[in-house]
Amino acid sequence: MLSKTTDKSVVKCLGFCGFGMGSNITEVDVKDGRVARIRPLHYDQLYTPEELNAWKIEARGHVLEPGMKSYPPPLSVAYKTRTYSPNRIPYPLKRVDWDPNGERNTQNRGMSKYVRISWDEACDLIAAEIKRIQEEAGPFSILAQSDGHGETKNVHAAHGCQTNLLNLTGGFLKQARQPDSWEGWYWGAKHAWGMDPVGMQTITTNVIKDISENGDAIFYWGADPETTPWGWGGQMASRLCYWFNEIGVLSVFVAPDCNYAAAVHADKWIPVLPNTDVALQLAIAYVWMTEGTYEKEYLDTHSVGFDWFEYYVLGREDGVPKTPAWAAERCGVPDYRIKALARYWAKHKVSIAHCNGGGYIRAAFAHEPARMEVYLLGMRGVGQPGVNQFQMIEWQLMDVKTLNPLPSCSVLPSSEGAYRGATMDLSEPFIPKTMIHKAITEPSIEWRGHVIAGIDRADQLIPFKYAPEPGKGIRMIWSDAPCWSTCWNGGHEFQDALRHPNLEFVLVQHPWMENDCLFADIILPTSTTLELEDFNVDVRSGQWNAIAYEGQAVDPVGDVRTDYEAVGEVARALERLGGAYENLYERYTHGNEVIDWIEKGFRECGMEGGETADFDQFLEDRFKLFPTKEDWDETPAGLIGFYEDPEGNPLLTPSGKIEYYSTTLAETFPDDKVRGPVAHWIEKGDGHDDRISSERAKEYPYLLVTNHPRWRVHANHDDVPWFRELATGKVVGPDGYGYEPLYVNPVDAEKLGLADGDIAGIYNERGMVLGGVILSERIMPGAVSQDHGARCDSIVVGMGGLDRGGANNLICPSATTSKNAAGEVTNSFLVGVKKVDVFELAEQYPEAFARSYDAECGRVLDSLIVEE
Repeated sequence: MLSKTTDKSVVKCLGFCGFGMGSNITEVDVKDGRVARIRPLHYDQLYTPEELNAWKIEARGHVLEPGMKSYPPPLSVAYKTRTYSPNRIPYPLKRVDWDPNGERNTQNRGMSKYVRISWDEACDLIAAEIKRIQEEAGPFSILAQSDGHGETKNVHAAHGCQTNLLNLTGGFLKQARQPDSWEGWYWGAKHAWGMDPVGMQTITTNVIKDISENGDAIFYWGADPETTPWGWGGQMASRLCYWFNEIGVLSVFVAPDCNYAAAVHADKWIPVLPNTDVALQLAIAYVWMTEGTYEKEYLDTHSVGFDWFEYYVLGREDGVPKTPAWAAERCGVPDYRIKALARYWAKHKVSIAHCNGGGYIRAAFAHEPARMEVYLLGMRGVGQPGVNQFQMIEWQLMDVKTLNPLPSCSVLPSSEGAYRGATMDLSEPFIPKTMIHKAITEPSIEWRGHVIAGIDRADQLIPFKYAPEPGKGIRMIWSDAPCWSTCWNGGHEFQDALRHPNLEFVLVQHPWMENDCLFADIILPTSTTLELEDFNVDVRSGQWNAIAYEGQAVDPVGDVRTDYEAVGEVARALERLGGAYENLYERYTHGNEVIDWIEKGFRECGMEGGETADFDQFLEDRFKLFPTKEDWDETPAGLIGFYEDPEGNPLLTPSGKIEYYSTTLAETFPDDKVRGPVAHWIEKGDGHDDRISSERAKEYPYLLVTNHPRWRVHANHDDVPWFRELATGKVVGPDGYGYEPLYVNPVDAEKLGLADGDIAGIYNERGMVLGGVILSERIMPGAVSQDHGARCDSIVVGMGGLDRGGANNLICPSATTSKNAAGEVTNSFLVGVKKVDVFELAEQYPEAFARSYDAECGRVLDSLIVEE
């Protein structure tokens, strides 16, 4: 046993969704071997503002400065409870009715219980299965999943440690993580203005300073800066919202819901029905065209193909002018308001802010509103002072220094030297994450591109096919941080795929019994970040970039291992089988201890003199900050270079200019009616029929908004007591169960016979999930809102199923963004809403409703574990 850790403080970067890209640096105080509190890290214990070359933005008589402590969000501060959650997996588990030498009972995944086994037994079973499958079907019959929606660890990466081992045993089938937070930008906007890596404006250097000095307004389009940035970079985005309010830059929020940021900061809220932004955008363009209020001379020199767009907007292509009245019927924004918005925008310097996700960018045909936004920015002369697009989240994404609208630091550190998780590997074979369920159940699938965020635009044109020989398809899945069913498209269909007889073995490693863990045959329990020693970076805060030595805060809870160690245990078991597995553990670890990887991360982080820097001093200091770059304010802002000289500063499009007509799409996909060369309003197609004009809308009349959650990061944090007790955390039903909030406008609630606190089902042909009703005028009529990512509590598993936990990804479409764009569709789809009687359901499903439940953290695993 390890000795008890006591009375100390360690540094942790408590971000919750990164492949080695950390954030939210904090101080963790430990007392009597338990985490006592998590608090901001005070930088002034090591540095002065002068040493950090503290930046300052002065505008309109006000000053914005970075501050000398970190800005961790409530998600990080409350995270200590997750380590002690009653839902922690305490030891290795095996599904009771899975026998690798007999009946595997794949049909019972998601419903069976588990029995405790030892680490030795678990790893011997795993090793035997790996060896058998590799010999019978080859290494590429094993799919490695690394979801990326877990903790941000590096040496112990909960995002693909197993890929390092499988690479040493012949390879594996890769899961290509599609650009889920940037779907529309990646599949659409790139074809309008390039902008690698993800399709949003890449060069945003000093944009905050520029807007502060020159801007009139910011349109927060589908963005909630008071919520979404929490898990990826803390609360600087909130400070920026207050800053713009303070200096008089108008804040306009365009979204179906008056979200948390809009409720505090909005000068105007424009409610628009989910995934109908294209109609609103087209009508704005129509007003500008017919009133002659757009930047004609700019378009002559900075764009190509505008006449094609104009031809469509004015109705010459289809006989339907895209007037404000036409748009109002589709998007729910009155025509007079559309005209007023367009006319304001035409007279003022407006920038657009985003926070990823939402109905705007993760819905069917999301490439169309993304392209349309670029079109509108082009009509306003994007790049001129006060006119840009920028993100309020994930600054310096993918180590791109210019993806930071705030002052830049002298060093952008990387954790790559320490990182032991999955990396972006373009070698075959691979399959898109959005199509895994089809790859398991169908003989072949086809798609375009490597489907990984960060690859250049041309990659989207490459055709790929997965058509394994009979018996050599996906026979095993090894998953970590698993939350496919709660965070991706068509979760109920995925649940059915996990129960397919061809899938012989499902292995999961995770700290908590949740979501896809419930479909595993063997579960390896892993440590939380508070229970281990690691190296990390904080490059998302907007203050100063940092590296951190993350000491072990507390001893492990239960018989658990870190992800790195758990995979190492499997390596030892394989090694005992000899042959190709000889000396496998040594090859997996490279002979390194954890501290060796930490030192490697430190020395290779990118700082000057890293090879000779004092590592022992770093361990003592626990963190190191990198000062603001000298003369940072002399760097030109945003796209001013393109604005002033488009020939000398071309965009990454074939023409080097904004392309209203994409010759690339026209030539490569001549028969694509959904993603054509010019962005259009798309009524339906490619497996999607979710407009309010649809015949389906007669049965499912509401559009569901599934935002990034307020009190979670995807599926992370759903068991935190502090959040569940909030009125907006969970709605306690008459049966004492905490249901995921479902926001309904009072106008719709009256029609549905719903009152505050009722339990309702949202449903379509794919199944139903439950929610606790909150009546609110902060969601517009015709739409209902329930945050995505709630923990699964399936009453009936699979297509047509029923989930008590409110995991609405289970009933979202399984079809991708469009036929040539393999993105996820997890928002803005049609549902019906009805009141349910939970006591009647309990009578119908007595065993499911009698499961172990803890009001402070939700469903717990007690009733899932049986004695041998």
